[in-house]
Amino acid sequence: MPSFEVTGSKKLSGSIVPQGAKNEALQIISAVLLTPEKVTITNIPDILDVNLLIELLADMNVKVERPQRDTCIFQADDVNIDYLHSEAYRKKSGQLRGSVMLAGPLLARFRKAFIPKPGGDKIGRRRLDTHIIGFEKLGAEFTYHPEDGFFHLNAPNLKGTYLLLDEPSVTGTANIVLAAVMAKGVTTIYNAACEPYLQQLCRMLTRMGARIQGIGSNLLTIEGVDYLGGTEHRMLPDMIEIGSFIGLAAMTQSDITIKNVGLENLGVIPDKFRQLGIQMDFVGDDIHVPAQDSYEIQTFLDGSVLTIYDHPWPGFTPDLLSIVLVVATQAKGSVLIHQKMFESRLFFVDKLIDMGAQIILCDPHRAAVIGLGREQSLRGITMSSPDIRAGVSLLIAALSAEGKSTIQNIEQIDRGYQNIDTRLRALGADIKRIS
Repeated sequence: MPSFEVTGSKKLSGSIVPQGAKNEALQIISAVLLTPEKVTITNIPDILDVNLLIELLADMNVKVERPQRDTCIFQADDVNIDYLHSEAYRKKSGQLRGSVMLAGPLLARFRKAFIPKPGGDKIGRRRLDTHIIGFEKLGAEFTYHPEDGFFHLNAPNLKGTYLLLDEPSVTGTANIVLAAVMAKGVTTIYNAACEPYLQQLCRMLTRMGARIQGIGSNLLTIEGVDYLGGTEHRMLPDMIEIGSFIGLAAMTQSDITIKNVGLENLGVIPDKFRQLGIQMDFVGDDIHVPAQDSYEIQTFLDGSVLTIYDHPWPGFTPDLLSIVLVVATQAKGSVLIHQKMFESRLFFVDKLIDMGAQIILCDPHRAAVIGLGREQSLRGITMSSPDIRAGVSLLIAALSAEGKSTIQNIEQIDRGYQNIDTRLRALGADIKRIS
C-alpha cells in the first residue's frame, strides 16, 4: 500500500488553487439521475470518492463524457435499475458512504432505490436515520434485508409532507430535497441544513425546473414537479482544503496565497483561524497568509481558555477541527477542541503526542491542546491515516516536524484531496509517494 515520506521543517512559498468541493460533488453528481437530459458539471475534484461515484453512475448505464478531468457531461436517459440490486453494485457502493445520495433521485424518478450499509471514514456512528425517516414521510416503504445487506426502498406514490428534522444533516437534507422535487404536492423541511453545498444543490435543481423556496435558510418549501431538464453547474472551491492550506502556512511558517477561494462562502472559517493568532489578508478573492514566526491563541474576554467546537452551518464545520487542533500544537497558549458530532474523530491525537505535542484527550469528544509556541518542534515518526481529515492534519504536522515522517494508509487522504503531494511539492514541500 502506498505511503507518504515527508521531510519536514521546510518553509514553503507560492500560490495554490483549491480543488472543487468534495462534499458538494457527491450531492450534485447524484442529482444527474433526476433527468434524461444532459447535465454538465465543472470544477469536479479528481479524487477517489468522487471518481468512484462517477464509476457507479457509468455502471448504471448513465452516459459519461469527461473532456477534462474537472468536467463531466452526464446523461441518464437509459438507467439500468436492475444493476442497483446486484452484488457488483453492493460491493462498489459499500466502499463509499456518499452512495447513499443516489437514493433520493432514484426514488424521485424511478420510485425505488437500494442502499447498502454505509462505508467511508471510521470516525464513529454516521446515522442513516434522517434519510430513511424523511423518505418514509414522503411515502416510501422501507425494509432491511440482512441476507443481501441492502435497505430496500419503494415509493410508488411520493407525496409532499411536513418534515421537522431531528438533526440538520447535510446529506440527509440533500437526499430528502432530491426526492421531494418530483413528489406530488408541497414538502416543507424545517431544521434543514443550509450549508453552501446545499444552497448550490438547490440552485442547480431550480435551474433544472424545480420549485424551491427558502434557499440559504433552515426552512425549505418545495413544490413537486413532473419533469426536470438538463443544466450546467460549476462547483464551489473546497472550503476544507482552503482551511487546510491556511493551517499549513501557519504551521510551516510559510508565505502562501490561496487563489479563488469564494470568500463569500467561507462563513466563520477565517475568523476561527484568526482566533488562533494566524494573520491573513484578503486580496480580491484570494487569501494571502504571510510567514509568521509565531502565533498566539486568543482567550475569551474574561480571560478564560478559548473553546473551538463544531456546529451546523453557519457554525464552524467539523471537518476542520482536526486541522485547528494540529495548528494549535505550535501556537502560544491553550485551546479546548470540542468535537460534538463524531465520537472517534479525535483519536488520531495519539500520533501527535508521539510527535511531541502536548495534548490531553479528555474524552472521545474533547481534547485540550497546550501550545508549544515553537519552543519545541514536533519530531518525525511513522504513523497511519485513520480518516481523510485526520490524514491531512498528520501530513501538516509532518511538514512542520523535524526529521522524516512516514504516513501510511494514504488512500484515506486521496479520497478527499486531489494530487495533494504534487501540489505541495510545487510549494517546495519535500514529500514523496512510495510503494
